[in-house]
Amino acid sequence: MAAKEATHMSKNAKIAAGGVAVGLILLIWLPWWAALLIILGVPAAAYLTLDPSQRQRLRRATRKELGR
Repeated sequence: MAAKEATHMSKNAKIAAGGVAVGLILLIWLPWWAALLIILGVPAAAYLTLDPSQRQRLRRATRKELGR
């Protein structure tokens, strides 16, 4: 039973694991600079598509998590 409980992952953990897997596949399949550009560019583009109020809410949540 303990092993079954240990394999349960949160939604954020699954997203992070998927991101790492995609990043590793890109590093193998593409030149390192292209993979790095994609890995950094996708989150930056997603952030820029947010409304100013959504960006502010995201920054506020991030500061709370950091304990500021």
